[in-house]
Amino acid sequence: MSEHRVTVRWEKGTEEFDYDSYHRDHDWEFENGVTLKASSTPDFLGNVECVDPEEAFLASLSSCHMLTFLAICAKKCLIVTHYEDSAVGYLEKNEHGKMAVTRAMLQPVIVFEGEHPDAGALQTLHRKAHENCFIANSVTTRVTVQ
Repeated sequence: MSEHRVTVRWEKGTEEFDYDSYHRDHDWEFENGVTLKASSTPDFLGNVECVDPEEAFLASLSSCHMLTFLAICAKKCLIVTHYEDSAVGYLEKNEHGKMAVTRAMLQPVIVFEGEHPDAGALQTLHRKAHENCFIANSVTTRVTVQ
């Protein structure tokens, strides 16, 4: 249906190149011209001032869930005025002993205008959003919504 492209660019920039000394900073350049500074997570010698791939992955999951949730609400004439998610991802060993983001917990707080769903209906909306989220459908990470 669609194709997406990004350019990831890194330059050595130092004389030394060994595990402890090479810098992890690099750029993510998107088709629309937006460039983000990225690095590995600080736990793996990255730059705390940059976005790391695990954070970007979690933001992708959260953003896709939100956008799918909003689309479902709009189609059901439920007016959302505010949506905020404090998502948490867990980098740990998977069943094969490899490091992976194995779990993600989404914790959205949503404000509706006028009619709003009860707890059961809200849970159903989140289930439908999860089932139709492009990113969640693309990964093996266990995603839960609280």
